[in-house]
This record gives sequence, structure tokens and C-alpha cells, in this order.
Amino acid sequence: MRATIRGLVADTRPLKNEHFRRLWLANIITVIGAQLTVVAVPAQIYADTGSSAYVGLTGLFGLVPLVVFGLWGGALADVMDRRTLLIGTTTGLIVTSGLFWLQAALGGANVWLLLGLFSVQQAFFAVNQPTRSAVLPKLLPLPLLPAANSLNMTIFQAGAIAGPLVAGMLIPVLGFSWLYLIDTITLFATLSAVVRLPRLPVEGAGTGTPGLRSVVEGLAYLRGHPVLLMSFVVDLIAMVFGMPRALFPQIAHEAFGGPDRGGLAFALLFAAIPAGAVLGGIFSGWVSRVDLQGRAVIVCILVWGVAMTGFGLAVGLADGSPGPMLVAAVAMLVIGGAADMASAAFRTSMLMSAATDAVRGRLQGVFIVVVAGGPRIADVVHGASAAMVGTAAAAAGGGVLVVIGTTLAALAAPAFVRYRISRAVREAA
Repeated sequence: MRATIRGLVADTRPLKNEHFRRLWLANIITVIGAQLTVVAVPAQIYADTGSSAYVGLTGLFGLVPLVVFGLWGGALADVMDRRTLLIGTTTGLIVTSGLFWLQAALGGANVWLLLGLFSVQQAFFAVNQPTRSAVLPKLLPLPLLPAANSLNMTIFQAGAIAGPLVAGMLIPVLGFSWLYLIDTITLFATLSAVVRLPRLPVEGAGTGTPGLRSVVEGLAYLRGHPVLLMSFVVDLIAMVFGMPRALFPQIAHEAFGGPDRGGLAFALLFAAIPAGAVLGGIFSGWVSRVDLQGRAVIVCILVWGVAMTGFGLAVGLADGSPGPMLVAAVAMLVIGGAADMASAAFRTSMLMSAATDAVRGRLQGVFIVVVAGGPRIADVVHGASAAMVGTAAAAAGGGVLVVIGTTLAALAAPAFVRYRISRAVREAA
């Protein structure tokens, strides 16, 4: 029985490494504050404009710096000492979060200023995240990467539960400025952990400041590894068509009778996908034992698509008050969150295991562009679609497109479906 339980719950062996443990513990503090800002920005925009189309613009304003600085930041992470780069970008995140607080404290209601600050923040995030991911194979042995990624995503998603719940309750009481201030303060925990890392020079690093050629070389590396390329394609399908988060403020207000800012339904919708991811992370002991990871990714994304279809149907059947359909909608988002956590853990591990250290930064830059950029494209697409066909049809239709697109991708790339992570680990070792 004990062996069975240990096989089901999360694999905590990566925490024996002091540097990984310190970063992981700092994330427990930082991620809650970060999620407060994630919720506060669309909530403030919707409160100021009353339009999901404006909320959807956060996707566009976040996507452009994410693509540009994600790709360039990945190239920087293949040249610079990664510890130095993490210190600089974490400091930039602290400054931009402080500016969010300042505009809210001064009573700012300028949606374009808010979107501009969001763009600057996403630029720092786009450089920071691929660098953080690229250092993991330097801190941990390759077989522990799936467990480490699951642990990281569990903490991130746990904060994404607490953040929306706290934000949904506090926004009507305290306003937006306090949420931004909490984010600013908690980021210092991550800065402290990053400063205590050892020097992290890149093996086989080039010289000089990377430019377009360095980025192109990273993309060319992907072209020669179609399995890794397909891992990005299927995630884009899942996120672009199946992520309805830009609709949550409007759905909470119209379908479930919540106030036009904050409230219980608002908090539950934003927290549901992360809640599912946390449940998936707690019982993620199995991920280290999965050999056919390509097939596992396909199955996880199909489950995500079906869950988002169910979410849209529940919204369509809602009567304008919190009730059984709110419970059904939240349950579908929870299921989708668990499936997305497993998919992300597999895809991240595939990328880390198969790439050499000299290109890990650039590939992680592409990864962050896809993982974070896909939902931002979805914000724009879902916001515009909801204006034409309604929130329920936009959400349910997106889920159906995920199932269709993923099935076609699996048929077009059988090598991805047959991919075995054990072979990649043996070759890398």
C-alpha cells in the first residue's frame, strides 16, 4: 500500500537539490502575488470598459513582446551567464509590478496605459522564463526533469488558485492597487533565490550579442527535430482554440449573475483550471514512468478539448444565476486543468532531454512563446468570437476545434505519437 501511494503522489526527489529547492520554495511565495496581477489586469480593464473585446486586447499586447523578447531572450540565455540574466529580468519584473501599483493608486482608468505596462512586463517575463527553464538540466539529472517540471507547475497552479480566489474577494473591498503591491513585494523572494544560485555559464556558448541569426539557428534546430516541432504545434492547437479565459469576466457577470467586477463566480472560473492542474500535480507520480510520452500528450490534449466543449455547453445552459451549471462549468475547467498539467510536464521534459545545452535557451524561448503566446492569441480570438456568436458558442466551438485539430495532427505525425522519452534520455546520457 505504501509503495502504491508513493507511486501515485508527486515525486519529490528534485527537492534534494538545494538550488532547485530554494527556487521552488521562493515560487510558493511569488506565484500568489503574480496571479493577483494576472487576475487584476483583465478585471480592471473590464471594470473600466465593460467590454470583453478590450480584455481580449491583453492577448495582443502581451503576444508581441512575448514573441520578440521570448525568441531574443532565449538567444541571450545561450550566450550570457544565466544567473546574471535571471537577476536582471527579475529586477525588471519588480519595477513593472511597482508601476502597476502606482497607476492604480493614482486612480488610473486609462486602458492604454494599463495595456502598455502589461506589454513591458511581458517582455521581462519572456526573457526570464526560458532562462529559468534552461538552467534546470544544469541543476538536476535528466531522469528527474519530468518530476521537477511537475513540481514547478503544481506550485504555479496552486498560486493560480489562491490568486483568483483572493483577488475575486478583495477587488470589491480594497480595489486593484493592493493586489499589484502584493505582487511587487513577493517578487523579492524570487530575487533572493536567484542571487544565491551559482554561476551558470553556457557550455559551448558563442560570443558577442545574439541577433537575428542566432534566433534563426534555434528555429532551424527545430526543423531538424520534427518530434519537438510537433510538440509546439499540438500545444498551439490546444491553447489558441481551447483557452476561454478572456470570456471569464463576462461569463461570470452574465451567465452566472456575478457583479461586474470580482465576485464568487468570477473567482471560481479563474481558479478552476489551476485547481485541476494542482490535483494533477499532486497525483503526478505516474509521469516519470510513462514511456510513450508523445501518445500521452495527444491523449491529454484531447481530454482538454472535450472538457472545454463541456464548459461551453454548461455556460449555454446557465440561467443567469449561480447554480448547478456553475458547478458543471467549474468541473469541466478542473478536468481540463489536470489534463493540461500532464501535457505540459511531458512536453517540457521532451524538450529539455533532447536538446543540447548550447541551444536550450533558444528552444525554451520558442517554448515560452508557444505556451504563453497561445493563450494570448486565444484571448483575442475568443474575445472577438464572443462578440459575434456569444460566450457559450465561442467556448464550446473552440473545444470542438481542439479535438479535430489534435486528431489531424496525430494522423499527420505518427513519429510524434510513437515518441519514447526513455530513448531520448539514454542518448542524452
